[in-house]
Amino acid sequence: MDLTKGDIGQAVKKVAIPSSVGFLFNTLFNVVDSMYTGYIGPDALAGLAMSFPVFFILISLGSGIGTGVTAILSNFIGEKSCEKARVTGRDALTLGVIFAFFITFVGIGVDGPLFKYMGGAETSVFYGEKYTTWIFIGSVFFVMNMVFNGILSSQGDTKSYRNFLIIGFFVNIVLDPFFIFILKMSTDGVAIATVIVQIMGNFYLYKKVKMSQLFSGHGYKLCKPHMENYKNILSQGIPASLNMMTIALGIFVINYFVIKNGGDMAVAAYGISMRIEQMALLPAIGLNIAALSIAGQSYGAGETERVMHVYKKTLKYGIVIMTIAMFIILPLSGYLLRIFTRNSEIIRYGMGYFRVEILVFNSYILLNISVSVLQGLKRPKFAIIIGIYRQFLMPILLFPVFTNITGDVTGIWWGIFTINWSAALVAVLYVNRVYKKILVLKEKKSRITKM
Repeated sequence: MDLTKGDIGQAVKKVAIPSSVGFLFNTLFNVVDSMYTGYIGPDALAGLAMSFPVFFILISLGSGIGTGVTAILSNFIGEKSCEKARVTGRDALTLGVIFAFFITFVGIGVDGPLFKYMGGAETSVFYGEKYTTWIFIGSVFFVMNMVFNGILSSQGDTKSYRNFLIIGFFVNIVLDPFFIFILKMSTDGVAIATVIVQIMGNFYLYKKVKMSQLFSGHGYKLCKPHMENYKNILSQGIPASLNMMTIALGIFVINYFVIKNGGDMAVAAYGISMRIEQMALLPAIGLNIAALSIAGQSYGAGETERVMHVYKKTLKYGIVIMTIAMFIILPLSGYLLRIFTRNSEIIRYGMGYFRVEILVFNSYILLNISVSVLQGLKRPKFAIIIGIYRQFLMPILLFPVFTNITGDVTGIWWGIFTINWSAALVAVLYVNRVYKKILVLKEKKSRITKM
């Protein structure tokens, strides 16, 4: 799909809507996991919540490679350098395999110490480790799906990944109760079900890549790697991975302070609330992918002004959608929490979280779309800096101060509010600064060419 021409609003919708629908079912997938884990008990729910940042490390590494592939390939496609895009896409597959095995060996070695660091109850840690062990064993299948999706997204195809996520959701509905109620497994059964779905996705998405416009008639298979392509993918992918890893780090920090100030029931509430919150943020994910794909192709084609139009359009759509979500989530928060648990203490903590968190929704739009556009402009390093600021540095500084003021976990929620809005303001200002610099360079090149 050529994203360098035509109406921007239509292009955003064509990329964002299938992506958002897909991630809706991905979130529902996680919701199903939480619901069935709830049948095991509140300790299992707490263990699943504690496992989220560990699991997120895997996702961040794989997603970073996928984001790097999308950014590099979309630029090549915009330049009409399709052979370069094909060679880079093939190299992405081998790089993904290398990354996946690294994740498996390192992940299995460190997940135990990470759980102990969070300081949860022994039973919760037990359930969390059972889940993450199987997830790390199957990491190669997660990473391959993200590489395949990166290649397809660079061409404007977000429908294939959407279809996989929809099918995976329905398969998971069958597999979770099978492993929990019939095979009498616990969180390890939930993890095995997830890995099976990822394996299915590998076969489907590989076929879609082979049939895509970029690779149809040219083949998509392992080949002799080109170190320059590895370098290019990693130069885009590592900052994206590190940005997402700072999110995982941030969740570790939040979990630590939540457990310290509220205990295991508070962290269980935070884990459930995040699942619900993901539902509200789904449109943002679609808009992020649209912003990256369209900005990447447009920048590669030299259509710099179109990049800023894409930025403004996606921000406008995102703010409208998130504002509507705010007025839906708050009055329904109690009902939504009861879907996962009947524990009154967990529900109380969760409702307290949402009373503050809905005010943060629009900051996520400003942050994530800004980072996506910068990646499309081949400026990925800002994501690391802003990630460290909002996920590690400021939480460590502000959470103790805010919890001392409020006397409970409410201080953590207000800390999240303060940190994210300050980061969003910095991100928007930085995008505008980068855009102005690019325009100046473009004007200088134009003058030199005329001479």
